[in-house]
Amino acid sequence: MVVHPRLKSRGQSPTRDQQLLGEAVGLAHAINLIVAHAEIVPLDRPRPGMLFGSGTVERLGGLIHDDDKVMLVIVDTALTPIQQRNLERAWKCKVIDRTGLILEIFGDRARTREGRLQVELAALEYQRSRLVRSWTHLERQRGGAGFMGGPGETQIETDRRLIGRRITRLKKELKDVKRTRQLHRQARKRVPYPVVALVGYTNAGKSTLFNRLTNAEVVAEDQLFATLDPTMRGLETPSGQRAILSDTVGFISQLPHELVSAFQATLEEVIEADVIVHVRDAAHADNEAQKTDVLAVLKQLGLSDTVEDTLIEVFNKADLLDPAGREALINQAGRAGTPAVVLSAVTGEGCETLTDAIDRRITENHRIEEIALAFDDGAGMAWLYEHGDVIERRDEEDAVYLKVRIDATNWERFEMRRDRERGD
Repeated sequence: MVVHPRLKSRGQSPTRDQQLLGEAVGLAHAINLIVAHAEIVPLDRPRPGMLFGSGTVERLGGLIHDDDKVMLVIVDTALTPIQQRNLERAWKCKVIDRTGLILEIFGDRARTREGRLQVELAALEYQRSRLVRSWTHLERQRGGAGFMGGPGETQIETDRRLIGRRITRLKKELKDVKRTRQLHRQARKRVPYPVVALVGYTNAGKSTLFNRLTNAEVVAEDQLFATLDPTMRGLETPSGQRAILSDTVGFISQLPHELVSAFQATLEEVIEADVIVHVRDAAHADNEAQKTDVLAVLKQLGLSDTVEDTLIEVFNKADLLDPAGREALINQAGRAGTPAVVLSAVTGEGCETLTDAIDRRITENHRIEEIALAFDDGAGMAWLYEHGDVIERRDEEDAVYLKVRIDATNWERFEMRRDRERGD
C-alpha cells in the first residue's frame, strides 16, 4: 500500500498531490513491488505519535487487514522513528517512509564500488537515528539497503557502537575514492577536456540522450533511478572540440539529505563541470515543479551563483507531444533566458542543435590569438590544431601566421611551451 499524506496547510494543488502519489507508486514499481492500493490522505496537522489521526490509522488498518496480500506500507513522507514504530504496531505490518524507499532503490541499483559505499553510508546514517526499535534485514541474495524485511523474519538488535565504527570506516574509504577522482580530474585538466554534465529529474531521459550523443550503451529504462553510478564518455563537438560527457544520478523532490551528502563524491562531476545540461521531460505534466526540485538540489551543491553561466536547458521527449504542444514548447524555449533546445533523445530530432549549443557554451569564453610560427615548427603547429580552433592561416615569406580560437588554459600552456623553447 502506498499512502501520500496531503498536508492542507501547504496549500498544494490536488493535481500536484496526485502527481506525487503517482511518483511514489513509480518508486515502488522501480524495485518490483506490486501496489495493491494507493491513496492520498488529507492531513490537518501531523500527529507526533503516528502522523495520522486515530480515525485514519484505524481506517487504513482495516484496508490492510481486508487485503491479506499487503505486507508493506509506504508512507510518502519522512517519518520519525517513533511514528514508524507506532504505525507498524497499529497496522501489524512493515512500514517504511519515502527516505527508506529511495535508499532501498539505491541499494538495489548501485553497481560500482563507490556507489555501494555511498549507499551503505547513507543507509547507516539513516538507520542509526532509528535505533528505538529492532531492525529486520532483507535476504542477502536480494541486495537493497535492507529496510523492507517482511513480518516473520528474524529481528536483529543493531548495536549503535558497531554502526558508528562502520560509518567511520566508510567515510575513510570514500575519502580515498574522492582523492582518486580528484587525481582523475587533475589528469583531465592536463589534457584538458571540458566536462559536460547531464542533470535532471529522474526518468527525464538523461541516459537515452547520453547514449544518443556518445553511441554508448548505458542502461536506459522507463523507470525511476535507472542510472545511479556516474558514467563518462568522449563527445565530439561540431567545431572539432573534444569534451567529456557525464551521465549523473537523477534528482527527485524531497531527496533525502543523507543521500545528498553521501553522494557528494559522485555529484562533484556536476560541481566541476564546464557546462551543465539540464534535461527536462517536456511531456510530463509537472515538469515545471520538477525543474524547481532540480535547481534546489543544485543549490544544495553550492551551484546557485554560477549555474546560469554554464546551463543549457533541454526539453526532451518532444516526440510524445502533439503538434500544438510542440509548437508551444518551441516558443517557450525561444523565450528562455538561458540557451534552450527542444529535442527527442529517442528519435534524434534536435540532438545536432544541442551539440551546437554545447559547442557555443564551451567556446564562448575562448580568446582569439594571432600567432607567428617558424616554418620548421611543425610540432607547435600540430599542437595548436589539436588544442585550439584554427580559423585562419597565412603563409608569408618570414613565417606562418595562424589566427586561433583557444581557451585561457591552453593558451597559457602554449606560452609556457614557447618560453621553454626560447630558454626563458
